[in-house]
Amino acid sequence: MTATPGATPTIVLVGHGMVGQRFLEALAERGLTATHRVVVLCEEPRPAYDRVALTSYFSGRTPDELSMTDMEFIEAHGIELYVGDPAETIDRVARTVTARSGTAFAYDTLVLATGSYPFVPPVPHKDATGCFVYRTIDDLLAIEEYAKSRATVGAVVGGGLLGLEAAGALKGLGLAAHIVEFAPRLMPVQVDEGGGAALLRTIEEMGLTVHTGVGTQEIVVDSAGAVTGMRLSDGCELATDLVVFSAGVRPRDQLARDCGLTVGERGGIAVDEQCRTVADPHVFAIGECALAADGRVYGLVAPGYEQAETAAATIAADEAAFTGADLSTKLKLLGVDVASFGDAHGTTADCLDVVYSDARSGLYKKLVIGRDGTLLGGILVGDAEAYGTLKAFTGSVPPVSPESLVLPAGAGEPVQLGPAALPDEAIICSCNNVRKGTIRGAVTEHRCTTVPEVKKCTKAGTTCGSCVKVLGRLVAAELEASGVEVDKGLCGCFAQTREELYEIVLALRVNTFRDLLDRYGREDARGGDGCEVCKPAVASIIASLAPAIGASGYVLDGEQAALQDSNDHFLANLQKNGSYSVVPRIPGGEITPEGLITIGEIARDFGLYTKITGGQRIDMFGARVEQLPLIWTRLVDAGFESGHAYGKALRTVKSCVGRTWCRYGVQDSVRMAIDLELRYRGLRSPHKLKSAVSGCARECAEAQSKDFGVIATAGGWNLYVGGNGGATPRHADLLAQDLTDAELVRLIDRFLMFYIRTADRLERTSTWLERIPGGLDHVRDVVVEDSLGICEELESLMAAHVANYADEWATTIDNPDKLARFVSFVNAPDTPDPVVGFVPERDQMKPDLPLLSIGLRRADGTPTVLEGSSQR
Repeated sequence: MTATPGATPTIVLVGHGMVGQRFLEALAERGLTATHRVVVLCEEPRPAYDRVALTSYFSGRTPDELSMTDMEFIEAHGIELYVGDPAETIDRVARTVTARSGTAFAYDTLVLATGSYPFVPPVPHKDATGCFVYRTIDDLLAIEEYAKSRATVGAVVGGGLLGLEAAGALKGLGLAAHIVEFAPRLMPVQVDEGGGAALLRTIEEMGLTVHTGVGTQEIVVDSAGAVTGMRLSDGCELATDLVVFSAGVRPRDQLARDCGLTVGERGGIAVDEQCRTVADPHVFAIGECALAADGRVYGLVAPGYEQAETAAATIAADEAAFTGADLSTKLKLLGVDVASFGDAHGTTADCLDVVYSDARSGLYKKLVIGRDGTLLGGILVGDAEAYGTLKAFTGSVPPVSPESLVLPAGAGEPVQLGPAALPDEAIICSCNNVRKGTIRGAVTEHRCTTVPEVKKCTKAGTTCGSCVKVLGRLVAAELEASGVEVDKGLCGCFAQTREELYEIVLALRVNTFRDLLDRYGREDARGGDGCEVCKPAVASIIASLAPAIGASGYVLDGEQAALQDSNDHFLANLQKNGSYSVVPRIPGGEITPEGLITIGEIARDFGLYTKITGGQRIDMFGARVEQLPLIWTRLVDAGFESGHAYGKALRTVKSCVGRTWCRYGVQDSVRMAIDLELRYRGLRSPHKLKSAVSGCARECAEAQSKDFGVIATAGGWNLYVGGNGGATPRHADLLAQDLTDAELVRLIDRFLMFYIRTADRLERTSTWLERIPGGLDHVRDVVVEDSLGICEELESLMAAHVANYADEWATTIDNPDKLARFVSFVNAPDTPDPVVGFVPERDQMKPDLPLLSIGLRRADGTPTVLEGSSQR
């Protein structure tokens, strides 16, 4: 039925993706959720999530962590959210929307945010078993399951943005990955020929095979209808078990077509500048389903956000218009920075290109300059550090020469432009259309003093995050310009940075937290207990310097025990049901049959879940806290040590089998990995450390994704540093090559101790290497050339660590006083925690968790179980 005069007007939103969620937030900001009934029909089984970061699922990010929906927000604003119940028909005459459940919702205003669907080329057998698209969390779950059980080789159709992410995901799942792109280069929309060549070289060095300038003619299947290969347009046949189509998207406009709304010739629901459909003033369309007034369908999230804001403002009777959007993008694909902004391809008449290219390093930078010196756009591949600043200058004449903006350190006279050089109208956050002037106003008018406060006030930096570095510099500059002293201290207890505290502890031999706080803490913090930030940070500093400053290296000794993070309290990782994991060290991944039997017997006797990890160790899960000493007594008796999976310390040094067994190996990688792991075991650092040693250039140990990685050469060893394979992957940089064993160890000693000395709290080597002034070149000068004259001291500190290492678990089980802490209840030490329970799964056990209800409902009133929950 149609809402009657005087009744609460109803807004129905069809689709609940990122743009749909932003629309709801815009309604709330304008007070419309208080005056309107708001109904949301969501097709997927989960509410809005971060589709931009979809690939991070394969790096350990859970579906819940990808969620962008705050259920407290939904409930507080009375929004009726129906998940798994999409709209199926629209009656524009009656103004009703009927959902799949059969429920009909009357509307006064209808907003279509149905997004897009993946385009699958019309090739034979495109729907065969083993063919997938790459669009939703459910797509990723299906790909993951198939890859783990039925595939060894995967191919991605499409070398664009999502295609490269999909290929990286397949590689991460252990598949040999191919990329097939019809265009003559990768990412043809974002980069030009030069940028594509740099990107191609870097990606091929990662072990992916790229086929450009060819199309897919047919998917080859076996008698059961499962994928066995692909036939390409050049006549070649590619053997593959799995195919992912990522060849672009098309607007989801079928609902609009069915109800008679106007759609474009190539798709998209036609709207005006207010995002109102041209055929019906009661219906709006936003996001990827909309054909904007400028004749474009925008596939980026930032324009969708602008459309959501425009539609909400129009419904609120405010003036707003969407006339077009900035298509600038900055991405990190397979660990490679890629960015384009403005007129990246130089289509403006009489424009000029300023280009810097280094094929060996995978760097390509191009700026497009107008005849009058105006910066029109650009492309950055391999190094996009200057993206935020360059994008902000687009449309203006930079205060320095274009050449100085693209030259790397050491080539000519590079210039780093500070935030003060940017005009107030410069857009800092293109995702949310936030200008520099708005950020300045947040500081000067709204009294914001931190980046989180500015983000909350302006929404800058809350979507893709690529502008956060520039945002931080702007906030600091504005505070300083206002006469406000910018506090760079570690926390509210210390005005010094972590690096400064390290120097104080080392120089003055301060060996207790209490002494450091009372002597060098802020005035109001002295005599106190510290906070959750400084206590573990200082504990790490003292532990890493323990032998040199006369402190105990045992983290549960005296005052140190009270400073540790939760995992270090029990020398084990706390798991989601309150149990703990047990991770013995297996240096280099080498283990004897007797060692395997010991681990198996312990897991069997204590009922533990066992898992072989990517770090070449065997993890045991499900130990109760009171069982930990019993388990570790048996492990220590069998010769095992702590693997430090719980601490900010060295975790593992992976290895391939090297020349001992492999016909390609040129050095003994297993021996080197064992030597390195035994040397650096127990080394406390600002963040966890991972390493690997590969016995040849085939790189089976994946050393270039580690904090420090070693690759064998015919002449010795190459040392790579600053890699990361986690949520923000980074390809490690070559520090030195063709090293002898002694040279390699000496440089790693120096590198690790320099990192521990200068890194921020919880800063991985990858982030540190990009942040530290001078970057890799500076680190190489310090570590290899000894430019600061500190290498002897760095080596001495490492030698002291090696000489004084003691296994934490062996020390613990020999001390009855320390064993007393391993209980669930201090007042009932013999009582196990009754909440810690398990249920069987695949001949092992898993945590028995209660169902977590977050208040979602379907149209029929039945509860919705979200990803990650289980029922007793």
